[in-house]
Amino acid sequence: MRMKGTAKRIRRVACALMLAGTFASASAQVSSYGDKSMGDQHGDELPQVLSKVQVAQHLNQQLPLDAAFVDDSGNAVTLGTYFGSKKPVMLSLVYYNCPMLCSEELDGMASALEMVHLVPGKDFDIVVISIDPSETPAIAAAKKAYYVKRYGHPETAAGWHFLTGQRPAIDAVADAVGFGYVRVPGPDGKLSQFAHASSIELVTPQGRVAQYYLGVEYSPKDILLGLIESSGNKIGSPVANILTYCYHYDPQTNRHSLIVARVVQFGGMVTVASLGGFMFVMFRRDIRLGRDHTAQNLNSDRPGYKRGDEKQNG
Repeated sequence: MRMKGTAKRIRRVACALMLAGTFASASAQVSSYGDKSMGDQHGDELPQVLSKVQVAQHLNQQLPLDAAFVDDSGNAVTLGTYFGSKKPVMLSLVYYNCPMLCSEELDGMASALEMVHLVPGKDFDIVVISIDPSETPAIAAAKKAYYVKRYGHPETAAGWHFLTGQRPAIDAVADAVGFGYVRVPGPDGKLSQFAHASSIELVTPQGRVAQYYLGVEYSPKDILLGLIESSGNKIGSPVANILTYCYHYDPQTNRHSLIVARVVQFGGMVTVASLGGFMFVMFRRDIRLGRDHTAQNLNSDRPGYKRGDEKQNG
């Protein structure tokens, strides 16, 4: 009976291992819509077209507060409109018609802010700048309405600012922040999309870059601490460039490669290794118990044997 139980347990764990392996393989094939897929991998080198796509952390860099933009109501403003008070600014460079990464970045920002007990418009301002000079205030207004609604506090709408502008002003801000991007062809072959990294920045009330947050998910605790520190004009420290490039763009195949999938693959490998270790430990345990059970049966056949004699003799 003991050996049968062992065999059943081994079969169950083996099935679990196969399922884990299947999950790890399937998880790597991340695809949701459009042309978002793994694509062909050629090592870890960036394609030449992405050589300028980066986030160089320019901490303590002064932003060009005289850069001219148009707000989501169609009014002409300068970047300095949102500075000069005692409030820090959360800055994000995206483009509103981005089919993938930008929405994930803004989703992550809104999700983190839901758990931060500071109020946009009262304690800090949010400034989102489109890197696409062809986008209009109407597009910006629609994007703002969506994220204010997603945030769940319509009374904070005055603290959210979605701007559009022309190339000189956009590049002046991008250069100051260290935000590198390039135009790439969309599905129609036209240069209608942008390859870029994902980050948000906290800026002091005087317009100096205080902190970077990279990726598409942000820690609410880190955001809260960063807002408090930047409100006092304190400059933070550089952060590791982990998951800076969430997507690779291949203009030859018009595919985006999700680097995060490599993290999923690694997680699947860890799962398989853990289950393998568990199976090994349980197998050794069952062998030991089986030997003890066999020894007990042999001893029970001896004349005058009583249960518990092993403990007494030991």
